[in-house]
Formats: sequence, C-alpha cells, structure tokens
Amino acid sequence: MKDVALHLANYFFYFFHTVLIVFNLLGWLYPRTRKLNLISLLATFGSWGLLGFWKGWGYCFLTDWHYQVLRALGEKGMPSSYIAFLIEKITGLSLDPELVNTLTVSLALLALVFSVWVNFRKKRR
Repeated sequence: MKDVALHLANYFFYFFHTVLIVFNLLGWLYPRTRKLNLISLLATFGSWGLLGFWKGWGYCFLTDWHYQVLRALGEKGMPSSYIAFLIEKITGLSLDPELVNTLTVSLALLALVFSVWVNFRKKRR
C-alpha cells in the first residue's frame, strides 16, 4: 500500500509541478489568470529567496517534497534543479546545471516583469 501511495504522490508531483511551471511562465497571457499568476510568481520567488535564506538559494518546497518521494522509490543522483531533472527525464539530456539555473531564473524574471506589467498597466478605453 505504501508503494501505491508513493507512486500516486510521484505522478501528482510530476503533473502539478510541471503545470505550475508552465502557468508561472504563461499565466500572465490570459486576463482571467493574471492576478493568480502574479501571486504564484511571487510565491515562487518567495520560496527561492525567503525560504532559500535558510535552505539555500533557489529552494523549492515542491521539489524537496517530490525528491523525498523519488528517493523513497529508489531514485538516485537527481540534480538540484527540478527543471534540469525534468529535462533529463523527458529528453535524456544532462545539461549544465548553471545553464539550466540561469535560463530558469531569467525566464521566471521575464514572466514576473510581464505579469506585473499586465496587472498594473492602465487600461485604455
């Protein structure tokens, strides 16, 4: 029964975390999701920075929880970056962690700029 719960948790994290990443990057595009996207991005940066103050820069509690599940399922040698982990799982490519981290932060900052812009710009009539 424990294995079933671990596998279900694993699938949940793959799905939820991946959807959240895509939402963080693109949720600002849709007027109905713009405020939620800004909140989600701020929470993400809060996790990376505020929680990262204690746990290490870029700390993501979802990654931590998913990695706990994966370790319990026997996974070993996972990169510290969840994005690098996904890229490796999907494509089999093991990319330079610094490159992945730089792209991750750059795209997240770009999404935050767009999200702030679309949420606070004056609407023309």
